[in-house]
Amino acid sequence: MHINLSGKTALITASTGGIGFAIAKGLALAGAEIIINGRSDSSVEKALARLREAAPQAKLSGIAADLGNAQGADALIAALPTVDILVNNAGIYGLADFFEADDDCWDDYWQTNVMSGVRLSRALVPAMVKRGWGRVVFISSESARNVPADMVHYGVSKTAQLSLSRGLAKRVAGSGVTVNSVLPGPTLSDGLADMLEEERARSGKTLEAVAAEFVMSHRPTSLIQRAATVDEVANMVVYVCSTQASATSGAALRVDGGVVDDIL
Repeated sequence: MHINLSGKTALITASTGGIGFAIAKGLALAGAEIIINGRSDSSVEKALARLREAAPQAKLSGIAADLGNAQGADALIAALPTVDILVNNAGIYGLADFFEADDDCWDDYWQTNVMSGVRLSRALVPAMVKRGWGRVVFISSESARNVPADMVHYGVSKTAQLSLSRGLAKRVAGSGVTVNSVLPGPTLSDGLADMLEEERARSGKTLEAVAAEFVMSHRPTSLIQRAATVDEVANMVVYVCSTQASATSGAALRVDGGVVDDIL
């Protein structure tokens, strides 16, 4: 299968590192014009430099905007050209006991993980419908279905993304625009690598080995028994954004390594 996204413009939010950057790279290598987004000008410029090395033929640009509030989303929307592919990757995560997570904590997660996608989709999808083609992808998590006891606030926000994605897919049914969610499981992104660095240094093991031990300790139902790579997650997103995936809409597509223990 050869995926060709030439002539398409893709916005990937929070794409200066981790899964977001891997998605941007994958879409760039498939021929799409890429718009990088991050919170600061410096992080965006560094990401663009890295992406130019990985995809030297790609047309690239970047916009700094914090999507944790309406003002940041409005600033990003105002600076955008026509967008054919929207990947709602912006998100935050962290441990917090349910009884200690206050309203401000819940609101931070809701604004970033849910409302950023609402605001961008509301602004960009109508033009996709008018053109008769578009792709919207929400980067959710296996925590949407396997809500962690130590991150209830995070799990709820990720479950909300599944409802948002499915509902929006119904709203644009028959238009040529598809809307899907992708659910990564434990992934060896920058954040996980930083969290495991102390154990890696102490044990002398490779980062991959330490990550595999972490997965089997915290997500023992994993069938691949290791952390996924960011590129493995990005591969699913690139496919969902392709013309070949035109019959896939309203779906929650798992790249969780089999962590969620069911057959659906």
